[in-house]
Amino acid sequence: MNQQGPCPPSATFHGRACSPPARRACQPQAGAIDNALIQWSGLNTVNLIKNLFSRHPHPESTKSTSYNWPGQSGKEYPYEICSFDTAFRPLPGIYIYAKQLADGDWSPIYIAQTRDLHQRLEGHVKLSDAIANGATHLHAHYDTAGQSARCTEEHDLIQRWRPVCNDAFAS
Repeated sequence: MNQQGPCPPSATFHGRACSPPARRACQPQAGAIDNALIQWSGLNTVNLIKNLFSRHPHPESTKSTSYNWPGQSGKEYPYEICSFDTAFRPLPGIYIYAKQLADGDWSPIYIAQTRDLHQRLEGHVKLSDAIANGATHLHAHYDTAGQSARCTEEHDLIQRWRPVCNDAFAS
């Protein structure tokens, strides 16, 4: 009985060993193996080249979602980096309209504290004014330590950075 189709050299068909002609038919030709290896090698070469020359995020260039703003006192204040349309909970906090610089660092355009980040922009500067002065993002954090603590942080940051839009309201 001849078996048609693939079978390894030691295979059986219904309990009988495959005949030598069936075994030869089951074995791939040497040229087919070589061609398959060439195709596989070619795909790996193409994938290697794609990986070498395509853009991949590198750990040092990965965007961060937070930033520590140092104050005049030397204390650092952690802020979340947000888009302008971020929805905040109705809690007190401090926000900074900031401009991202070419080197990835940040420059504050306006710094203010508020008793409600959800309605946040109680300050003198409107979003459109901040954008007109270069703001690209909003940095914010909740601060429930009280208005005195928020005002102290706000003053510490303004003294260190002298944001352009805060200068317009300095007395």
